[in-house]
Amino acid sequence: MSQTTFGWIVLACPLAGLLIISLGFKPLQSLPRRTAGVIGTLAIFLAFLAAVGALVKMQGAAPSHRVAVSSLWNYAVTAGIDARMSILVDPLSVWMILVVTGISTLIHLYSISYLDRDRGFARYFAYLNFFVLSMLLLVLAGNFLILIVGWAFVGAASYLLISFWYRRRTATAAGIKAFVINVVGDVGLVLGTYFIFKHTGSLEFLRTFHRAASGAFGHLPSGRARGDGDLTAACILLLVGAFAKSAQIPLHTWLPDAMEGPTPVSALIHAATMVTAGVYLIARLHPLFELAPAAQDVGAAVGALTLLIAGTIGLVQTDIKRVIAYSTMSQIGYMIMGVSIGAYAAGMFHLMTHAFFKALLFMGAGSIIGAMGGAQSLTQMKGFRRALPFTYACFIIGGLALAGIPPFSGFFSKDEIMLFAGELGGWHWALYVAGYIGAFLTALYTFRMIFIAFHGEPCEEAKELLAGHLHHPAQPFNPADGEIEDTDVGFPGPEHAVAERAKPMLVAMSLLAIGAFGAGFIQIPHVDSVVDQFLAPTFAGSHLYSTPTNTTLQVIGLVLGTVIGLTGIAVCWWVWVRKPGSAAAWQRRLPALHRLFAAKWYFDEAIWALFVRPLAATGRFGRSSFERLVIEAGLVGGASGVVRASSALVRSVQTGLVRYYAAMIVLGVAAVGLYFLLQG
Repeated sequence: MSQTTFGWIVLACPLAGLLIISLGFKPLQSLPRRTAGVIGTLAIFLAFLAAVGALVKMQGAAPSHRVAVSSLWNYAVTAGIDARMSILVDPLSVWMILVVTGISTLIHLYSISYLDRDRGFARYFAYLNFFVLSMLLLVLAGNFLILIVGWAFVGAASYLLISFWYRRRTATAAGIKAFVINVVGDVGLVLGTYFIFKHTGSLEFLRTFHRAASGAFGHLPSGRARGDGDLTAACILLLVGAFAKSAQIPLHTWLPDAMEGPTPVSALIHAATMVTAGVYLIARLHPLFELAPAAQDVGAAVGALTLLIAGTIGLVQTDIKRVIAYSTMSQIGYMIMGVSIGAYAAGMFHLMTHAFFKALLFMGAGSIIGAMGGAQSLTQMKGFRRALPFTYACFIIGGLALAGIPPFSGFFSKDEIMLFAGELGGWHWALYVAGYIGAFLTALYTFRMIFIAFHGEPCEEAKELLAGHLHHPAQPFNPADGEIEDTDVGFPGPEHAVAERAKPMLVAMSLLAIGAFGAGFIQIPHVDSVVDQFLAPTFAGSHLYSTPTNTTLQVIGLVLGTVIGLTGIAVCWWVWVRKPGSAAAWQRRLPALHRLFAAKWYFDEAIWALFVRPLAATGRFGRSSFERLVIEAGLVGGASGVVRASSALVRSVQTGLVRYYAAMIVLGVAAVGLYFLLQG
């Protein structure tokens, strides 16, 4: 089989899982409860095996033959349009499908135990398969049309999963918010595609890149890109789509609210699928962005700004899942910054390592949330180090990888992005400095979370676990309050949600822990360049793609990153373990700064004041004035009034009396006769 055949199989597997679970819902009810979960997990695992097959087949081909396009049918091929159902299988797309299917398989496996008691168990796995299918369609797309379809499907699937517990107002509100903000990004993607199609006359990626490089957007006599206005505008519009999907400033506010969904959903969205779509988009369309350096600068600046702002917000969050969510924003900021400055291999390398340790942290959070009976506040958690030793070990591994401490995976991938920025020099030194400030913030909020939740005097739930039992009494659902209690929502009971007691959760977290520790060894600085060499065919035409060569800067960066990470951990230990009251003292000393961070830099309030409230007021005014007075009373209301009057007249004539009808006929005949007499 060819590598493109494996690509189609990758898409077919989650599609089959989705159809079997959703269309076979009734027959599945007669089978063991976990059947839907097994089918969904098996579908994604088979897709992972197909992705491995594509990798093996690709490695056996010459580098010049590792980029292949395959079309199933022509969707709309006519004058000026070449829209096909096509996929592009190259090193970049294979890299993405390996990450997506591999991490998603483990998240599916974890979910089998985590949502075992949920009434929407089969529906949940149908949604998960749809989500993974959408992401795979996005990364395998061979043209802009399929990319847009996959992009929209990912947004729709995220809405379904975030709103999974739809009886909770907060869950449905979070789902709507995520959907609306992502639609803003969808509009940017579509408009950017229009500008590109207007100049190149093609929707196919490879043909578009070739025509752009051949001067479709205009070049200087020297052959250097001119930065045509339409191309720059198109790339900035594409960035709007990337920023919305990857939760970058200012289109990031949906991501923390997305924590209303089940914890495995958070792991799926944050680790391997949705938020990485923006990073992939910039890497995939790099030939266009390199012709629009102004757009590249915008992407790099926004990524750097996001990683700093998200880091400061994470310092004061009290919801354990929201701390990890802001961590995702920050880490995606590194990736966006990397691929925007041409550090494509480094950005994709960090995407892969981040998928391991971020999924691990979310799964660990799910374990401790299960032990807490659904509570997510760090203020209620304490002393779980001995009560949940396996979860604690996973948190430490994931935390060290996130903080970039050697030899954990984040150490090898994150610093390579800063090294590339340093080698570029100029204003990129600002990105270099921002990256290491962000690294310090990362160590702070990560180990603040770990020390608060796992150290100190055990809380009641931790004591119950240490005593060998844990019970949270069920409470009835009161429809009047609009919320739904754990048992009615189907929130997994503690006996199923704690990793120490569920083998599928243990297996999934163990494999992720191995990846979080060892995935960075795939490419060790000045030892090998496996990632660079593997991705080289995709970026063969790039003038920015290169392997860092400044050994001195690389050594300084690795040492600096390690020192900064260890310093952040030491500060956390001093503040939250050695001197527990220090955090409150600093909060009292810097109240304005704490309010700013706790209010999330007032982005929600600004969006509400600048967009939501004016648009809502405009809608109310239009409803009370134009629609009521012009539409209802005038155009629509007037027409409906004429119809009502006419029908009333007809009803009055239709009496049903035969003598009345006879009289009407006589009068009619007389009127006709009189007319002809007068005419004569």
